[in-house]
Amino acid sequence: MLKQYTKEFAYNLRLSYPVILGMLGHTFVAFADNIMVGQLGTAELAAVSLGNSFVFIAMSLGIGFSTAITPLVAEADGAGNHKDGKSALKHGLVLCTLLGFSLFGVILLCKPLLHSMNQPPEVVELAIPYLDLVAFSLVPLIVFQAFKQFSEGLSQTKYPMFATILANVINISINYLLIFGSFGFPKLGIVGAAVGTLASRFIMVGYIWYLLKRKDKFKPFVTNFNFKNIEKKVMKKIISLGFPSAMQMFFEVAIFTTAIWLSGVLGKNAQAANQIALNLSSMTFMVGMGLSVAAMVRVGNQKGLQNFRELRRIAESIFFLTLLLEVIFASLFLLGRHWLPTIYLDVDDIANQMDNTEVIIIAAKLLLVAAFFQISDGLQVVVLGALRGLQDVKIPTLITFVAYWLIGFPVSYYFGLFSELKSTGIWLGLLLGLTASAVMLYIRFNYLTKKLIKTKSDVPSH
Repeated sequence: MLKQYTKEFAYNLRLSYPVILGMLGHTFVAFADNIMVGQLGTAELAAVSLGNSFVFIAMSLGIGFSTAITPLVAEADGAGNHKDGKSALKHGLVLCTLLGFSLFGVILLCKPLLHSMNQPPEVVELAIPYLDLVAFSLVPLIVFQAFKQFSEGLSQTKYPMFATILANVINISINYLLIFGSFGFPKLGIVGAAVGTLASRFIMVGYIWYLLKRKDKFKPFVTNFNFKNIEKKVMKKIISLGFPSAMQMFFEVAIFTTAIWLSGVLGKNAQAANQIALNLSSMTFMVGMGLSVAAMVRVGNQKGLQNFRELRRIAESIFFLTLLLEVIFASLFLLGRHWLPTIYLDVDDIANQMDNTEVIIIAAKLLLVAAFFQISDGLQVVVLGALRGLQDVKIPTLITFVAYWLIGFPVSYYFGLFSELKSTGIWLGLLLGLTASAVMLYIRFNYLTKKLIKTKSDVPSH
């Protein structure tokens, strides 16, 4: 019985590991920034968290939107139709570039909100110059996403991974030189971290384009674009797939961002602790994200073949694999919850010793909750990937809204600000929202696949 699921594990991991490493690369940029900035003090760490909270919301819309390119390219590739594949990339690039600039503009307009959000004043002061540069880095990041999703649609998951690794090396090098003013460079503090992020994202776009252009198979797709000829029909198709996907990602990222803001109301130490626990759990979440892409690609393939029993078996093997991996991560969080937060802070810093100790105590409590929500978080994103493979995007968008905003958020708000639980209360709301999302999405998947299998078996064969 189990063997029919476990025999798929090796292939699923092979398909998803470059995506996981690429996703981890994005998170690792934040991880490196956090560790380096954490050496400056808890106010600086809280400022990066506050600045990034705006960028993450915008980034979720950009990344969610760009996922529409993958199924269109995969479909064209399956049909051997180069023209449609190139058209999906070209129109995707136009839309992603416009979206990048629009989101940058929106963040600039929202900047005055920082002063009226009841956040610690010294944190706001530090966050504003950091936010300007990191917000602009959204433009190259979302353009990179268009190339990444195109590449994954052609089952080439390694190129985006190489580009992300290069971006990390550049980011960490620039951080080291500019945050601390090493080797005679100016000491810019957290603005130095923002410069590193911006530069590395521009280089990332150039590098993935270079990799694709170099290979004969991909060269015709990524060269000689005619941007004068933009078709309404293709634009509409990308938007109709991309918009619900962007909203699903937005609803989830927005609730985590709200957790950052609620923590800020509790003070800079609560906010720094929240940032540590969030950064750690977002790294393990990337494994779920990678497996979610595997689910989307494999379910999409089986849907094309109209083999719905096989589709269900393969999807459930990915859900099972995710569950096993997330249980391992949960155990690591439980065992390491007192030690992991110390990586982010200078424990020997006498001047900030009281703050640092408080941050570590709060973060350890949050990691206790994070251990359990790992499991729900991983499962909900993988089921969401399977539903995208079925091109079922509207109902899941509604499910994510209900789970995070009607179930999770009220609990976070009430227990975070009006009970003794404080930070832990905020995270209990997140746990509840993610669990509700995982359960409801699985019910949806179960219903759809059973219906497809039944419809297929009711059709008389000739």
